[in-house]
Amino acid sequence: MSISNTLMTRCEGKCELCGAIEALTALEVEGASNIGEDSQIVVCETCLPQVEGGDLEVNHWHCLNESMWSQQPVVQVVAYRMLHRLSSEGWAQDLLDMMYLEDDVKAWADAGIAEEAEKTLDVNGTELKKGDSVTVIKDLPVKGSSQVIKQGTVVRGISLSDDPTLISGKANGQSMYLIAAYCRKK
Repeated sequence: MSISNTLMTRCEGKCELCGAIEALTALEVEGASNIGEDSQIVVCETCLPQVEGGDLEVNHWHCLNESMWSQQPVVQVVAYRMLHRLSSEGWAQDLLDMMYLEDDVKAWADAGIAEEAEKTLDVNGTELKKGDSVTVIKDLPVKGSSQVIKQGTVVRGISLSDDPTLISGKANGQSMYLIAAYCRKK
C-alpha cells in the first residue's frame, strides 16, 4: 500500500513503531470503525511481517516502550496488540500494565486480539499446527503421577485440542496433553 502525503507528514518519514526510515509501507489495521488514514499505520519491512502475525524477534519490540505513548490511536492499537503477543516477556507485561487506552481504542485493540486468541501459540508466539514437533522448555510434572517430562523432550506429531492453550502428543511413550506455552516449535 502506498503512503499518502498526510501519513508521511504524520509519521515524519519513520516507522511509527520502531523509528526505522527505510522500506516504509502503510498498513491498514483491522477492526477500525472508519477506513482511511486514521486506520493506517506506517511500518518498516522488519515490523510488517511480525505485526501481520509472523514469528516475533522479541528484542526488536523494545521499541514499543516509546511508541505505545503515541498520540495516534492506530499506533496505540498496534502497540497494545504487539505487547499482548509478547506478554510472556516480563518487560512487555510491565508495559502492558502501564498502558492506558481510551475505551473506544481499547475495544478496537481487543477486537484484534480476540481473533488471534483462537490460535494455538508456543512460548514465542509462533502458531502451532497439527503434525508439528515441539520441544518442552521446562521440566513439567505429569498430573496424577510422579513422572516428570524433562526440559528438552521432543514431542513429534502433535494434535490440537478444542482449547487453544493445549496440545496433545506422546512424551516418554505416553499420550498426554501439554500446555502450548511450555513448548517451542522445532
